[in-house]
Parts: sequence; C-alpha cells; structure tokens
Amino acid sequence: MELYNTLSKRKEKLIPREPGVVRMYVCGPTTYNYIHLGNARAVVVFDTIRRHLEYRGYQVLFVQNFTDVDDKIINRASQEGIPPHEVAAKYTAAYFEDADRLNVRRADIHPRVSEHIPEIIVLVSTLVEKGYAYVSGGDVYFAVRRFPNYGKLSGRNPDDLLAGARIEPGENKRDPLDFALWKAAKPGEPKWPSPWGEGRPGWHIECSAMALKYLGPDFDIHGGGADLIFPHHENEIAQSEAATGQPFARYWLHNGFITVRQEKMSKSIGNVFLVRDILKLYPAPAVRLFLIGTHYRSPLDYAPEYLEAAVRSAERLANSYRLLTEAIAKQPPGEGDGSILGERLAAIEAAFGAAMDDDFNTARALACYFDLVREINGAVHTSPLPPQEILVRAMDLFCTFNRVLGIFPEKNGKPQVEGEKEHQEDDLSLRLLNLLITVRQEARQRKDWSTADRIRDGLKELGILLEDTPEGVRWKKA
Repeated sequence: MELYNTLSKRKEKLIPREPGVVRMYVCGPTTYNYIHLGNARAVVVFDTIRRHLEYRGYQVLFVQNFTDVDDKIINRASQEGIPPHEVAAKYTAAYFEDADRLNVRRADIHPRVSEHIPEIIVLVSTLVEKGYAYVSGGDVYFAVRRFPNYGKLSGRNPDDLLAGARIEPGENKRDPLDFALWKAAKPGEPKWPSPWGEGRPGWHIECSAMALKYLGPDFDIHGGGADLIFPHHENEIAQSEAATGQPFARYWLHNGFITVRQEKMSKSIGNVFLVRDILKLYPAPAVRLFLIGTHYRSPLDYAPEYLEAAVRSAERLANSYRLLTEAIAKQPPGEGDGSILGERLAAIEAAFGAAMDDDFNTARALACYFDLVREINGAVHTSPLPPQEILVRAMDLFCTFNRVLGIFPEKNGKPQVEGEKEHQEDDLSLRLLNLLITVRQEARQRKDWSTADRIRDGLKELGILLEDTPEGVRWKKA
C-alpha cells in the first residue's frame, strides 16, 4: 500500500511503527458551529481511509479530537448568550448527528481539549525547560527560530515568512514568527491554573498533547484538510519534536479543498453550505458518494447538478442490490454456468483493492464498484441465471465494496438501501428549492438584485422564508 506523504512530497510504502497496527490522528472540528461541506469532506475521507486499512487487515487505532477551547467558541458564546462550554457541547452533539447521517464511524478516542489541560501544561513546561519556549507577560510562546527544521512540512522558509509577519497589539512575543502555547487569562474567558498563571492553551499545542498521549511519538498517520498544513500542522511538528526529540508522525495526509462552481468556498460571499442543510435536500448516501467521487487530494467542486448526479448513482447501486437479492432468492444452488462471471468478479475485486492501495484512490474504486453493478445487472437479466454460489459471491463483493466506501449504512453486514428511491421522490421539491437558492446566490454575486429579490419574494409567497447569514443561506417555512 502506498500513500502520498505531504512531508516528503512523494508516495511512500506504508510501513507502520508496529507491524499490523496503524495509529492515526485526524484533526477534528472546532465546536463553535455546525459543520459545512468542506469539514464533511475531511471527516468522510479519513473515515474511508480507516475502513480500507481495516479491509487490508490492519488494526487501526483512530483518534479524532474536538477543539472545545478556542477564540471562535468564546465569540459564539457571546453571540448566543450562553457559556463557552455549552456552545462546545451543543456543536459537538450536532457534529455527531451530521456525521452519523453520513455513515461516519466513531473514532476509537474523541479527546477534548478541556479534558487534557494537565497534559498540555506538562508539554509546555517541557518546552520551556528545554529552551524552545519562553514566558512573557503570563503568555508562553514557542521560539520558532530555536527549531532548525521549521518549515519542513509546508516548504516555507522562516526568513520569507518574516516579511509578512507582525506582532499584534496585546501580544508579548519576542519574534513575529513565534506562536502561543499558553495564553494568559482574560475577563470572561475559560481559564485554568498553570505555572505561568491562570490561562488557557493555544490552538496548536492541544493536538500535540493529545496525539502524544494516545499514540506516542513516531505514530503512523496524521491527517486533516490542506488548510491545516500551515501553520497548524507545521507548528505541531515543531513543538512535538522539540519536546520529545523524536519524529512526531510518519505520514502526513491532507485532503483538498471544496470549491463552489470553481470559486473558493467563503462565508464572505455566502457560498458555505452546512451539511445538515444539504441533507435536507439530498439522501445521505448520495452526499457521501459525492464527497469521495474525486481523489481525496484533488479539489472537489460543488454544484447542485453534481449532487443530482450522485443521487442517480446511489440509486443505481441500490437498484442493483435489490435485483441481486431477488435473483439469489430465485436461483436454486448448483444450477447455471457462472465461470465467466466468476472470472470477472475476481478481476473487479483485484482492481478495487489496487485502486484503494494506490493512495486511497476512491474515484477509481467507485469505477470498480460500478463495473460490478454492470456485471450484476447483466447477470440477473440472463436466462438461465448464473449459479446461486456465483450470485452470492457477487453479493459478498457488493457488501465488501460498500463496507470500505461506506455509501450505505449496514445492518447485520448488509447495506440498508431500501427507501432510497422513495426518499429521492419525496425530496424532489427540496432539491428544486436548493436549485432556486443557488440561482439566487449567483444572481447576488453578479449584483443582479432584481432577480435575487424576485426569487426571494416568490418563495415567500409560497411560504418559504430565506435568511442570509454569514454561514450561508438558511430557509424555513413561514
């Protein structure tokens, strides 16, 4: 199995620290809002990677954190008029609701920052003792220039970074490149006692502390979105390796961005789509299929027509499964000739495994899945039917592919595909609403206010109220 390592900028053979065991840490959400489609891509991508590693026989210890102490949470708490810990709890629960809908399995460990303050303090203290960090005005900063390999993940040179760096008002650091490990308490913020006074952790130190606690140094895979390469993952490497004197993680995997009709997803232009809103419009299997339809390192472009295509593809998989189930029930054991089909099934299985072994190429793996569907659909419409044993083999393969890719939820090892067609038909009106909202957003971006207002007013007459928010367009029934 080969995977592309952001650290080395090339594909490498997977060689775990411990044979047969893969230890994997993935940066989870900051719990201040509902997750959007970009967040969901990372969640689904690394869930699929975990599934394939298990399919190949590895025991996977999977850790995904929740950042529940952060400036964004504090700001949201002020907006909502509730304590920061209640904000974090609210959006952590919402994350699980959305992830469950997308058939994402729970991590083995979901650590929270607020539960690991002692480990963070120990790690920061170690960095201070070793001379990699310094205390200034109740804050603790990592001295970037003390770590000679800073920039090895992102390829950025500290001297080049210095040109655009500056010390913000209220910061006590010595060098504009230095970053906070511990922040002195401010009025109304969460705080904990420490050797440097009351305060709270900086963003980057939390992942190092939790990854080292549960996986140890030199663990196998660290993952996250490409936006985390710098500075978050770069800083994780610096502080972790400075503290331990050992490599932090062997392989760094990063998924690409989601664009919206080739434009960067941005709150400022209102094209950020929340997962729970998308799931009101499209069946969850189709959304998951869309998210893994492109290789994880490549950009993924969103538009309603792409999700419509994913709906049709998911229904095609579901129909094939239904036809195969009926054929197995009709065909007695031992009858028919299935030698050719058996050979094709073996070839498709090998191609699927090879695709996923090649840096988790889900696009090619999905092509194999639909090759299997074509073989199934051809076989169930032949007379006589292939032997029941061969049909069962096709069913086993269908279930295996689904288990790896996670398109449909499972019950007793079988994909739960019933009801997808009905869901698609029931949600036609919702998908049409989504189309109208998208057309209105495009009109607003062109400053075609007349068209945008006509759509808004027309929907209002039909009992649908639109609300433009920093996170995107929300709708509700009047």
